[in-house]
Amino acid sequence: MLVAAAACPCPPLLVPEVAAGAAPELDAARAACTDALGVLAAARPDLLVVVGPDDGSGTHGYPAGTPGSFRGFGVDLDVRLGDGDGAAGRELPYGLAVGAWLLGRTGWAGAPVEGRGVGESLPPDACLAEGRRLAGRAGRVALLVMGDASACRTPKAPGYLDERAVPYDAEIVRALGSADTAALRALDPRAARELKVSGRAPWQVLAGAAEGGAGLAGALLHEGAPYGVGYVVATWS
Repeated sequence: MLVAAAACPCPPLLVPEVAAGAAPELDAARAACTDALGVLAAARPDLLVVVGPDDGSGTHGYPAGTPGSFRGFGVDLDVRLGDGDGAAGRELPYGLAVGAWLLGRTGWAGAPVEGRGVGESLPPDACLAEGRRLAGRAGRVALLVMGDASACRTPKAPGYLDERAVPYDAEIVRALGSADTAALRALDPRAARELKVSGRAPWQVLAGAAEGGAGLAGALLHEGAPYGVGYVVATWS
């Protein structure tokens, strides 16, 4: 059963070495992510699953110890998802690499860790089913859910300016901050794709995981869009 969850943004810029001189702009988001991981640790889970965006339309498992890297962003920095041997030839996608960095930064030692990549085009019903499956993996399951809101908040945003972005993000912030699973289930994949929302599928996995009657309450820790991309940090406990 799902006993706790944390939603965190997954831009590589969250890693100070990647952000370089712009790192202070995300200090508040980093601090909120640290607090969110504290909520997960306090829940004393038997298993922590890091869920994040991945390529394609399916799901991909990343065992404990799977490596990741920020070398593609010009930084000689490697990470590893928990303790383990990983899988030969497999490397974390960027969102899960940011999650692994957060866990390493906070010294996570509360429970075994594994990763689950969710294809950005995975249909909502499949996301919900994946969430239900993950919630049944152990008696006490926690999820660290990585994903960004729209990347179309300003003319300088990666997706330029789209007037739908602000209201779309406002609903995401409200849903994550109040643990509104119905609102997350209703997120439209087409609108998410057009607004360059990387978190849609991971958040719908979270909604599916919470269907088991855990009765979790949401708390909004941080929201902002310093680069025209919506970043949200929230906890369910």
